[in-house]
Amino acid sequence: MYAGLRDSWELTKPFLRPARFWNAVKVYASYYWGRMTGSAAQWGKPLAVGIEPTTACNLGCPQCPSGLNTFTRPTGKMTAEKFAVVVDKLADACGYVTLYFQGEPYINKAFTAMIAECTKRGIYSATSTNAHFLTESVAEETVQAGLKRMIISIDGVTQDSYSHYRVGGQLEKVLEGTRHVLNARKKLGKKNPVVIWQFIVFAHNEHELPEVKRLAKEYGVDKLAIKTAQVYDAENAEQWLPVDDKKSRYQKNEQGKLELKYAGLRHCSRLWTNPVVTWDGNVVPCCFDKDAEHGFGNVIDEDFETVWQGEKAAEFRKRLKKGRSNIEICRNCSEGTRVWL
Repeated sequence: MYAGLRDSWELTKPFLRPARFWNAVKVYASYYWGRMTGSAAQWGKPLAVGIEPTTACNLGCPQCPSGLNTFTRPTGKMTAEKFAVVVDKLADACGYVTLYFQGEPYINKAFTAMIAECTKRGIYSATSTNAHFLTESVAEETVQAGLKRMIISIDGVTQDSYSHYRVGGQLEKVLEGTRHVLNARKKLGKKNPVVIWQFIVFAHNEHELPEVKRLAKEYGVDKLAIKTAQVYDAENAEQWLPVDDKKSRYQKNEQGKLELKYAGLRHCSRLWTNPVVTWDGNVVPCCFDKDAEHGFGNVIDEDFETVWQGEKAAEFRKRLKKGRSNIEICRNCSEGTRVWL
């Protein structure tokens, strides 16, 4: 509870700056104006942004484009210099950066420098990791750099269960990495990052929920987040989905095909509040555009406003207004769907 309240306050502070607060007013005004009138106007910059350190990953998760290496877009790593360019164009308005999209962020040697850049500019930084690169020294660098929130994927309490999805991974590395971060926090006298274990519920691990809850208490993580699984390969999806229907975000329709529960939400705020920047600077609508098929432009080469308020972005927002079923990446989007258990 305490960690949650502290994290909420840390997340609020960046937006108390007058310029960021005013930007938030403009963004939400344009969003709700669009809801009422059908307008695709965007009057501000994003409140939050995801920035991709790298597409590379050390694991081979079978429902992940990065793990399967199925990208058709260019792959690579963002440099610290290019990251600084991106942040410089957003820092006046953006108060939250997710240092993650596809890939394992710690594979990029510049990753902790990216965290430090956010800290220097008063931006709340968060990441998601498989924890395999969290050595004692890297954990201390991370804490010193000022990361605010760290999600660690665990997804199993035995090696067999964990590696069933996290192919090529080692559960002991996850546990060891967790210990290193918590110990570094204590050693350096810091309260952050808030450490969250994320457990995705699959058919092979749904019986482990009581044990992962016990283990989370034993390790002293700040929060355990239980998440429903997202699948991309429809033909092989059912082997991954839990038997307990309450733990799945999908259901079968009348034709026997899987569809999202509670689907049909027509509106989405992400096109106003929270885009993603790929490792090479391409601005895409949101984190569901894994292959960057709907890029609006390159923020390294252009002003952010030119990209974010440009013709391609406006056209995408207009398409979204006509219904999420009209856009492929929106059909599997969790907006309006129960994701957390």
